[in-house]
Amino acid sequence: MNKKKYTDQMQRTVEVNSTVSRIVSLVPSQTELLVDLGLRDKLVGITKFCVHPSGLKTEVQLIGGTKNAKIDLIRSLNPDLVIGNKEENNQPDIEELEGILPTWMSDIFNLQDALEMIRKVGEITGTSEKASAICSSIEKNFSQLESVKSKGKTVLYLIWKNPYIAAGPNTFIDAMLSTLGFQNAMSEERYPEVNLETLNPDYIFLSSEPFPFKEQHIEELQQQFPASTVVLVDGEYFSWYGSRLIGAPAYFEELLNQIEGEGI
Repeated sequence: MNKKKYTDQMQRTVEVNSTVSRIVSLVPSQTELLVDLGLRDKLVGITKFCVHPSGLKTEVQLIGGTKNAKIDLIRSLNPDLVIGNKEENNQPDIEELEGILPTWMSDIFNLQDALEMIRKVGEITGTSEKASAICSSIEKNFSQLESVKSKGKTVLYLIWKNPYIAAGPNTFIDAMLSTLGFQNAMSEERYPEVNLETLNPDYIFLSSEPFPFKEQHIEELQQQFPASTVVLVDGEYFSWYGSRLIGAPAYFEELLNQIEGEGI
C-alpha cells in the first residue's frame, strides 16, 4: 500500500498508509474528534477515559489509560495509525509505540495549535472537508466571545486536591482563561503545586477533571477565601482541544454570566 509522510506537532516525520482504516486513539478529546470526523467505524482502540460519545467504550477495544497504555494489546489490534498527545501520554509508551507503529503526536498550547491539529488529523484520515468545517465553526464561535470578556480578573484554576495543583501559564487551560480575559493567579508555568496562603484571587475555578471537584469543595475553599468567588467548572470545555471546542464559547458565556451574577 502507498504511504505518505506527515509532520506531527512534535516535528517528527510519520509515515502513514495513504488510506487509513484502523486507528488507535490515546487521548479522549482526539477520540471525540475522530468520531465527529466520521471515523467511528475505523477506531479499533481507545482509552478508558474516552467517554465521548456515549456508548463508544462498549463498542471499541479499551487499551488502558492515557498514562499506561497496553502496548502489546495495541500492537495486536494492528492499527495503521496511532494518535496521541505529548502532554497526556507517557513518553516511554510513545517511544515504544513509534518504534513499531505509525504514531502521530499532537502538542497543543493554544487555540491555533488545536485548529492545526484538527486540520492535520483531517488530512491524514482523508476527512479534510469535515475538519475544515469543524475549524470554521470553532473560529466563528470564539470570535463572538469578544463581547463577554472578564476584564482582567485573576483566577486560580485548580485541577487536583491533596495537594492542590493548578493550571499555570504555558498550558491550553491558561490559553482558554486568557481568551476569556482572565489573568492567571499562578506565575509558575505548567501544573505547579499551590501554596494557598500566598494567593488572593478574584475567582477560584474547580475543574471537573482530572480531580472530580464537588459542591463540598466549594464550601471548603470559600471559608478560606471569603472574598473570592469559588465556582465548579466543566474541565472538558477548558482542556479538550478537539471538536468539543465548538461548544466551548457558549459554555464560557454562560459561565461568565453566572459568575458576574454571583458578583465581585
